[in-house]
Amino acid sequence: MTIKPRKNKYKVRLVSNPVKDYSIKSNNNINSIFHTMGQSGGFESRNLSNSVEILQSMQKEVQCTKFLSFVGALISTGVRGIIRDMIKSKMFDCIITTCGALDHDIARTYDNYYAGEFRMNDYSLFKKNIHRLGNVLIPMNNYGPLIEDKVQACLKDLYYKHGKRDIATYEIVDYIGSTLDESSFLYWAHKNKIPIIVPGIVDGAVGSQIWFFHQQHKDFKIDILMDETKLSDLIYEAKKSAAFMVGGGISKHHTLWWNQFRGGLDYAVYITTASEWDGSLSGAPVEEAISWSKVTTKARHATIHGEATVLLPFIYAALIEHRN
Repeated sequence: MTIKPRKNKYKVRLVSNPVKDYSIKSNNNINSIFHTMGQSGGFESRNLSNSVEILQSMQKEVQCTKFLSFVGALISTGVRGIIRDMIKSKMFDCIITTCGALDHDIARTYDNYYAGEFRMNDYSLFKKNIHRLGNVLIPMNNYGPLIEDKVQACLKDLYYKHGKRDIATYEIVDYIGSTLDESSFLYWAHKNKIPIIVPGIVDGAVGSQIWFFHQQHKDFKIDILMDETKLSDLIYEAKKSAAFMVGGGISKHHTLWWNQFRGGLDYAVYITTASEWDGSLSGAPVEEAISWSKVTTKARHATIHGEATVLLPFIYAALIEHRN
């Protein structure tokens, strides 16, 4: 008796896209390479290719409120220039980040950070008054004392010249941005009237300076609910919403959290190095947010597992090439 193989009605659909080899020529542009990644079969290259397509579609959407969230450590690196240029080009309508992003942007506006190594003698660095952030070296005087001087001057202006007593975080950040130069992402957010929301404002040098100022000016208070009202207005007025989330933590969560109140994001791209196996928000892929109504069931979404300082230069190059 001959046994005939069972027909699989899903076979045609499952094996309809053959894996294609790369064939990169000297005249290939970056978008053609990303397109080839999408046909390469595996592994993270397809997620990266898909993410670039989603981000390009986001940029074409006129009636779409676009969020950019990122972790503060990125601003200690050259990626600061990419964040700045995306904001300068008005690619996004709202920024959600951490206090560290403010700290590093202020410090690097006025002084230098330096390239180091991941494996260095931290006891020796401590004796030389040098902080280490991964493989970035930050002289102590280029960070804490500098930020104290600049932020205290801004807070005094807000208090004495502008009569501010109850103030939103985004208002403080906007004023700080107005005092910086064009190398700063805070400056361009101020210039383009793009609000910057920092839900964890006290978790960093700028936040500490606000607290120190409050010790001598007890009627000066941050009203964080004003920041939430700003987000509420953006969310409820949005026809569609989209987010590019670079790194996890509070900035990613706050972006997702507020978008649940409009039924979820319509576009979502997330870059992470975290693992989902510990149940962390940072490790959770975008797809998990669908179950919370933070991303719509029909949304175009992708998660890229990779390190942002490696990926962002190429993603941004593809975006501006496509825009032009």
